[in-house]
Amino acid sequence: MDETGDAKSSTDCVGAGRQYSGAIGGVGLCQVAVHLAVVTATTKVITDRALYLPADWAADEERRGATGVPEEIGFATKPQQALTMVADALAAGIEARWFAGDEVYCGRELRQGVRALGLGYTVGIAATYQVTDGSGRRWEARKLINKVRPGQWMRRQTGHGTKGTREYDWAWLDVRPDDAPAENENENAAGVGAGTSVLVARRHRYTGEVSYFRCWTPGNVSLGTLVQVISRRWRIEETFQLAKGFTGLDQGQVTCWNSWMRWSLFSLIAAAVLALTTAAVHEATEEQPELVPLTCPELIRLLRALTLPPPVRDRDHVLHWTAWRRRHQAVATACHQQRHRRHDQP
Repeated sequence: MDETGDAKSSTDCVGAGRQYSGAIGGVGLCQVAVHLAVVTATTKVITDRALYLPADWAADEERRGATGVPEEIGFATKPQQALTMVADALAAGIEARWFAGDEVYCGRELRQGVRALGLGYTVGIAATYQVTDGSGRRWEARKLINKVRPGQWMRRQTGHGTKGTREYDWAWLDVRPDDAPAENENENAAGVGAGTSVLVARRHRYTGEVSYFRCWTPGNVSLGTLVQVISRRWRIEETFQLAKGFTGLDQGQVTCWNSWMRWSLFSLIAAAVLALTTAAVHEATEEQPELVPLTCPELIRLLRALTLPPPVRDRDHVLHWTAWRRRHQAVATACHQQRHRRHDQP
């Protein structure tokens, strides 16, 4: 779960107002939408979205009428929008075990709602976010994690990139799911007395920068599994890059509710087609060590070159250049990995 914003020049656009968006680098005049993505080991696809209406916007009947906002749409916080989309996705038959989000989605109400739906969660939290340890004492996340001894940090891989394998140091400690007194935990709506609730910390190998995550799952879980789930959340950023860079998600010059819904829908459908086609190619072809895997940008180049009408292009020439680019990227990846190995040597 994540949100992204698009800069606007006027508050006449539905939902546009001065608000924070990481996509524009801070507070500015923009639209913000919350997106739900389904992420697996091989595929990442945005399946739903909700336009965020700031409180003043949602209460302005004149602007609502001018942009055609339906009467049943009122103000909802981003966590409330997120929980609604998750519930709708599960009701539609999408299978999932985990919910993952950043600091926007770490509130107690959302976490309880996710647990009530039968999902575990991993959500980012601030260093100053307060959690409760097993004895009932409240701690800031950064101070509680100081209880971890140096030898208890564990190095885990979080993925592979063009610069080699990404690795961080990880640690975890038990915390209470809702920071509730021990005698009340079994009375919470989602049965929070059961399961595993932990604070997870991720430390950068070189800079020492630490990020914090609050995690819960109905049963037992390993640190490795939590690392995988936390790491997969970042893949929604890749879906945003794909949708904005190649299917025009942020290019809709529209002002009304229905127009925004249609534009975002068609953009996300196109992005999903690209993502699913790329995943299908990966499954249908054998791995070629001398080539990096086919990417969505490379797929678009192939589609443009091989399926568009004239001017006619030489098929062998196009395939030669796509192989050349992928081979060049594979060599670059190998060089970066070799550099990391030399750096790690004592």
